[in-house]
Amino acid sequence: MKAADFYARFRSEASKAIVGQEEAVRLCALALIAQSHVLLEGVPGVGKTLLAKTIARLLSVQYGRVQFTPDLMPADIVGTSVYDLQSRSFRVRQGPVFTNILLADEINRAPAKVQAALLESMEERGVSLEGQQLPLPDPFMVLATQNPIEYEGTYPLPEAQQDRFLFKAVMAYPSPTQELEMLRRWDAGIELRDPVRAGVEPVLDAAAISECREEARKVTVEEKVRRYIIELAVSTRQAAELVLGASPRAEVLLMLAAKAAAAFDGRDYVTPDDVKGLLRPTFRHRLLLRPEAEVGGQTADSLLDSVIARVTPPR
Repeated sequence: MKAADFYARFRSEASKAIVGQEEAVRLCALALIAQSHVLLEGVPGVGKTLLAKTIARLLSVQYGRVQFTPDLMPADIVGTSVYDLQSRSFRVRQGPVFTNILLADEINRAPAKVQAALLESMEERGVSLEGQQLPLPDPFMVLATQNPIEYEGTYPLPEAQQDRFLFKAVMAYPSPTQELEMLRRWDAGIELRDPVRAGVEPVLDAAAISECREEARKVTVEEKVRRYIIELAVSTRQAAELVLGASPRAEVLLMLAAKAAAAFDGRDYVTPDDVKGLLRPTFRHRLLLRPEAEVGGQTADSLLDSVIARVTPPR
């Protein structure tokens, strides 16, 4: 299956349940092809959980959910060993991380040791359990959610873990027109809380994902575009308003995401516009603003807009 056809089906099927979050849907599709993860940030009720369930449904893959709480333990995520009375031996009981689409709900409500357990899964695509390195299924993608307005009793994600997410998708309120469409669907008996009842069908599978990834790998990136990516990252590190700029990992992930975006558009080459269009969701969670910049009303997105304006794209 061509990547453009893959994305067309992905977007069309997701729209049956998700209203007004087209950008988040697109970023999740790109992260899936780039073999990475997405941090979903938004107030309650904008569809973060529904998005994860919808993606798992349309891809016809396994879905798992972990509700992060302060008393959560690493074993609650990765699993543990239990004693089997019949065999009189210990056996490994796999945790919910052994799935294809994992929703890490309110990830910042769990302490550091739990976040570290998830970090290994995200980076290594495997779990160290009872002296064994157990591989995770393929595909594997973490969709982690966090609430941007309620921080009491939370544990902010360290920069090292945020750096593992390809994108930070900001899910804002839908427009009044989109909210009206949501009410119309509910009034017509279409329950948008459940992808199955909303009519989402399993139109894609793991084989289609693999074909898409292979096509994205073949997309070419010219030397001048690679230099452009580096110049954008270096510009964030040199910004006076920032304590921390984009990492080399951010450069790599931005390039991979741009290749997937080009494949979705039916092209076999990356353009500077591909890079610019993905800069904010790729870099925004990797930047650490100085306190005086925040007091002055600066945000990561506004700083990235100034970086885009400052760095001349190649022709």
